[in-house]
Amino acid sequence: MLQPKKTKFRRQQKGRQKGNAQRGNQLAFGSFGIKALETKWITGRQIEAARIAVTRYMQRQGQIWIRIFPDKPITRKPADVRMGKGKGAPEGFVAPVTPGRIIIEAEGVSYEIAKEALRLAAQKLPITTKFVVRRDYDIQNQNA
Repeated sequence: MLQPKKTKFRRQQKGRQKGNAQRGNQLAFGSFGIKALETKWITGRQIEAARIAVTRYMQRQGQIWIRIFPDKPITRKPADVRMGKGKGAPEGFVAPVTPGRIIIEAEGVSYEIAKEALRLAAQKLPITTKFVVRRDYDIQNQNA
């Protein structure tokens, strides 16, 4: 499961997610990608499920990049515990995602294969996404 090797603090405040992604909103590595259209926390298990879906469909050809990482600790209090008495114990990590953020990128496969692979990955995620293509990519003269 994806999580940081070491964190400075065990607990973090919840925070507020508003606005669009200011960084990580352009394709940086591949020619294809999926972009988030809404705000949500994504867990390491969901990211891993999406990664497996992409690699299975692409059959180990091409290359993928996962552009988000779950580094925000989430706490949870045990069941049947009254309110108060401090913050709960750390339970896992999430990646906060805002609209416009690129989640996964792919390269080295044809347009059709990339589109279907990333569609399968998007089904594993709890947010609506959009398939994006690099601006200078030529769909007619693809050599993949």
